Amino acid sequence: MAIPRQAAARDVEPRPTRTHAGAFTGGGTTGNELLSTATGAALLVLLAVLGVTIIRIGQLLWLHLFLGMLLIGPLALKLASTGYRFARYYSGSETYRRKGPPPVALRVMGPIVVASTLIVFASGVALLFAGPSSRDTLLPIHKLTFFVWLAFMGLHVLIHLPSVMPALRSDYGRTAGLSSDVTGRSGRTLALAGALVGGLVLAVLVIPEFAPWLHASGHRHG
Repeated sequence: MAIPRQAAARDVEPRPTRTHAGAFTGGGTTGNELLSTATGAALLVLLAVLGVTIIRIGQLLWLHLFLGMLLIGPLALKLASTGYRFARYYSGSETYRRKGPPPVALRVMGPIVVASTLIVFASGVALLFAGPSSRDTLLPIHKLTFFVWLAFMGLHVLIHLPSVMPALRSDYGRTAGLSSDVTGRSGRTLALAGALVGGLVLAVLVIPEFAPWLHASGHRHG
């Protein structure tokens, strides 16, 4: 039996309308998730390099300081994107409610990851500007929270790792945009690039603050 044309039309879910504004602001819950994933991937690469500087802190202190400041940009974007999802979900947004909350493990670890991240970077920035004289007071806080952060961030990354590459391919792969209905890729790309450039500019601006630490390190290893 033939299906009436009007009924058939009602059963077909309309495709999202692509507009110039949607290229920057669209994407909804999936776009938010893709932005968080791309930002997390960029952070993972930078943090891996930062880990190498910790192993060779005597020779690579300047790079450790530089990367620590550069990371503030993408880190702020990551906190903003995940915080936005949190706020929309708990404020009763229908689309974010349908998307559902993150897995239980991530919800339990989330506050610890956020708190330890903020303390690690805040103590690091405070150390940088206070100078080597603050080593006895601030460095123990920086080191202790780093180990807490490392443990929980490692679990966080392991949970997310299987979904990272598929998400990046879907948004930035060769065929991305040809078959995807997720708008806002230009905005996500611009946001991530802006966060990285902002972090880079900040790192360059504070290079003069490295001198006391590099001088102190040279005396210790001289």
